[in-house]
Amino acid sequence: MTGYPSIELYIDGRWKRADGQPVLNPADETVLGTVPTATIADLDDAIAAAERGFAVWRKTSPAKRTQIILKAASLIRARADEMAVAMTLEQGKPLDQARLEILRGCDIIEWDATEGLRMYGRVIPSEDGMRHTVLRQPIGPVAAFSPWNFPMSSPARKVAGALSSGCSIILKASEETPAGAVQLVRAFHDAGLPPGVLNLVFGNPAEISSHLIPQASIRLITFTGSIPVGKSLAEMAGRHMKPAIMELGGHAPVIVCDDVDPATTAATSVAGKSRNAGQVCVAPTRFFVQEEVYRQFADSFAEKAAQLKVGNGLDPSTQLGPLANGRRIEAMEALVADAKAKGAKVLAGGQRIGNRGYFFPLTVLAELPDDARAMRDEPFGPLALVNPVRSLDEAIEKANSLPYGLAAYAFTRSSHNADRLANEVEVGNLSINHFVASVAETPFGGVKDSGYGREGGTEGLQCYTVAKNVSHKMI
Repeated sequence: MTGYPSIELYIDGRWKRADGQPVLNPADETVLGTVPTATIADLDDAIAAAERGFAVWRKTSPAKRTQIILKAASLIRARADEMAVAMTLEQGKPLDQARLEILRGCDIIEWDATEGLRMYGRVIPSEDGMRHTVLRQPIGPVAAFSPWNFPMSSPARKVAGALSSGCSIILKASEETPAGAVQLVRAFHDAGLPPGVLNLVFGNPAEISSHLIPQASIRLITFTGSIPVGKSLAEMAGRHMKPAIMELGGHAPVIVCDDVDPATTAATSVAGKSRNAGQVCVAPTRFFVQEEVYRQFADSFAEKAAQLKVGNGLDPSTQLGPLANGRRIEAMEALVADAKAKGAKVLAGGQRIGNRGYFFPLTVLAELPDDARAMRDEPFGPLALVNPVRSLDEAIEKANSLPYGLAAYAFTRSSHNADRLANEVEVGNLSINHFVASVAETPFGGVKDSGYGREGGTEGLQCYTVAKNVSHKMI
């Protein structure tokens, strides 16, 4: 189909076709192409290539590495419009959101590339005749696993972090949304990246992870995805003494204090919640609104939600595209039915739109009991749960009540409230008066069941390195 690229494996600097499974357009359920399935032999080839690539890349000067990585980012920026069409076709998000994701991915790549020039060690003062130094060295070949909801920016985080630190990488990207990773890798290929430094595979996720993680040459695991799968991979990594970066699910609370304008905050919240149809690990979902402004906030939220234009992401007027697959439709229907059965009020949406394509409106559920499934399980879709609270104390208690701890948001004009929120809300990323969870130069990751390790910022790059202490006594 026009606008959708051929999907291939990329191993040791060469593209390879193979049989596989269909890639579907979530707007109309038509077949876009075929994503290839890597064999065990392909995986072994990728491992050997990553070993050779690491031997070359770690000895490449940081300045030369940066030059190649920045050239790849420049190529991606030049191809952003083409890449955005492919992303919308396979994932469903509106075209402008797809384009912004690609540009955000470029921001990440460029920041990591230049920060890689500053992976400094240190010299520790010591007695005469002794020198203690700490070196920051690349950890080695990386096995990376990225999800379907951000087809380009999620792989970009992992590729940029690994390459900027001097590591090689085997990327296992999503089989449902593979074009973003293919186009990302193609830009690095065209920028002159040495063979083996970056490898791309698709296939059976369990087979690939169980084969890659135990390999002695794989030195780091990085995974973005669900908590159950993340725990399984972390357990496997632990058995083989492999460090891991685990960026897992969330169920982000939003605390709305009574000192803000409820209508303005509601409009901002609808925009934040509708991004990528709520299929975002940091999506604002559990809204805890102080009683004084609750009714106006809830009514304004429902009104704005009902006005969103739902449709094909290629239509410029679309504000909310289809969900990525049929599983998300089933999940939304089950959560809404459970909430209604337990007494929740449906203020907007609540039912699938049509029967072709995976369209579901932004659905606002109000006054849910704590035992509603949607209040406990990450919806990962266009559900907004709006409940009143009596005080900031109650809001913080409810925000912290789940095992998730990835992102949280709050709206307040009070510096005292902001200070309390910063100190007491248990998350890796807290945003006050806006819905941007992280930028390229800041660390991103969770606490509790939402994972450990960081992507982004100097903290993220350090995860791809080891600290070596060298003590030298002069003789």
